[in-house]
Amino acid sequence: MAAPIRVRFAPSPTGHLHVGGARTALFNWLLARHHRGTFILRIEDTDRSRSTDDNIVAIVDALRWLGLDWDEGSPTPGYRQTERLAIYREHAERLLRSGRAYYCDCPPELLDRERAAAQQRGETFRYSGRCRDRGLPAGALRLRIPTTGATVVNDLIHGPVTFEHTQLDDWILVRTDGTPTYNFCVVVDDVTMGITHVVRGDDHLSNTPKQILCYEALDYAVPEFAHVSMILGKDRSRLSKRHGATSVQAFRDAGYVADAMVNYLARLGWSHGDQEVFSRAELVELFDIKDVASSGAVFDVTKLEWLSQHYLKTMDGRRLAELVEPFVRAAGLTPPPDLARFVGMLDTLRERAKTLVEMVEQGRFYFEAPSAYDAKAAPKLLTAEGARRLGLVIERLEGLGEFTTAAIERAVRALIDELGLKLVDLAQLARLAVTGRTASPPIFDVLALLGPVESLARLRRAREFAERAA
Repeated sequence: MAAPIRVRFAPSPTGHLHVGGARTALFNWLLARHHRGTFILRIEDTDRSRSTDDNIVAIVDALRWLGLDWDEGSPTPGYRQTERLAIYREHAERLLRSGRAYYCDCPPELLDRERAAAQQRGETFRYSGRCRDRGLPAGALRLRIPTTGATVVNDLIHGPVTFEHTQLDDWILVRTDGTPTYNFCVVVDDVTMGITHVVRGDDHLSNTPKQILCYEALDYAVPEFAHVSMILGKDRSRLSKRHGATSVQAFRDAGYVADAMVNYLARLGWSHGDQEVFSRAELVELFDIKDVASSGAVFDVTKLEWLSQHYLKTMDGRRLAELVEPFVRAAGLTPPPDLARFVGMLDTLRERAKTLVEMVEQGRFYFEAPSAYDAKAAPKLLTAEGARRLGLVIERLEGLGEFTTAAIERAVRALIDELGLKLVDLAQLARLAVTGRTASPPIFDVLALLGPVESLARLRRAREFAERAA
């Protein structure tokens, strides 16, 4: 029976969580959940000059927002590399005792000269092996790479990839100051955490033969590898800030729905027939790492917006209100205390907004009276005749026994028939009066949701404005 699958997401806290990193985390999470395995979060913070606790908090917050829960790891102790230095030291000593590693005292100046010479020859720099057989008692610790043969990476996405040993060099495991290097820490961490499958970006593919040789030098089993293609911008270059937002936090703060983001990231390079919309349960059930494409996937914000709008339109009303509320407050507005009324307001905005931020902006009139009227429409509608018509509307609405959508519509349509007007003649006027705009959700719904006190106050204010302008 195969061992239970154990995977990890291991970000370096040198910045916020990039969408590429988020997709890698998602693929690991889906692989673990599909096989009822274990998903581990490990913080790779050995680069102390760039790693910060604030970035760790930001990464953890982003993963939680996406709903990617982990079974083991940070922020609990023991899953940050800076807390595991004794484990790396122990493995380094093992390699040294077995003769699979050796000390090197080559000064940086010498290595710089050799690197420059290699560049002049048009070659990739590789360490010369000068200290291989000197038996030095101290220095930087290097892994002894076989001088012949090749290492084959049997990648679950790319297939077998061969690296000739003549193209590799004796890479440094531990620096002269005693700090372990990234590639060494990764191997030791993955072994001691029992990782069975390493799923990561294909920018790490070139590191993999080095790491495999380190596994073998330590007499450890080599995990399965799957290297996920890069996410590209529309110009097919690697997605970066010049293409717009790239961090999960930026999309979250822009009001995208987490379920839409997860759905979209899952479809970046993975597919199941022509299906576009997936619930999390469907993703867990259907995901297979072998179905991930080996070619780069282009990040399309328009597609993300379409998915976000889909989730906004289909989401439970109470859940939508819960998500929108902080954006309402961030805009300096106050949501109504009546939840049912709040949900009703949002129901009228679902079809029009692609993000929570857009929803708040489009529905701003629900939370505050307009401070101005549309500059093009006001001179045409808020006239002496407009003031007269608003007065008639006010009279009809004041006499209503119930202030519901149906009752408001009956009253206004009856007035329209009496005046020999068209619906648009009063509807647009009332819309401008209560929202300040010429486009809004159905005006009878808007009036009912604002309630009689607020609706009538806005209609009176607009009538006074029209009378002064006439």
